[in-house]
Amino acid sequence: MGFSKFMSSGIGRVIRIITGLALILVGLWVIEGTVGIILAVIGAIPLIAGLLDMCFIGALFLGTPLRGEEIRVKVQD
Repeated sequence: MGFSKFMSSGIGRVIRIITGLALILVGLWVIEGTVGIILAVIGAIPLIAGLLDMCFIGALFLGTPLRGEEIRVKVQD
């Protein structure tokens, strides 16, 4: 639950957004080609998760709620 709690915090969201943007930029401007496009698509996942306040890893592997708001409510209990 600690991982999901951190990722649903403001700092966790910012880290996901920055990581997603970095992967997209590296994929499109540094690596280029097919591998660069794949990296950019992979980078869209943490970017979207951060923008929409979701934690895909927690929901898939840790059994926590998908939405950050639900995680924060659950942690408060």
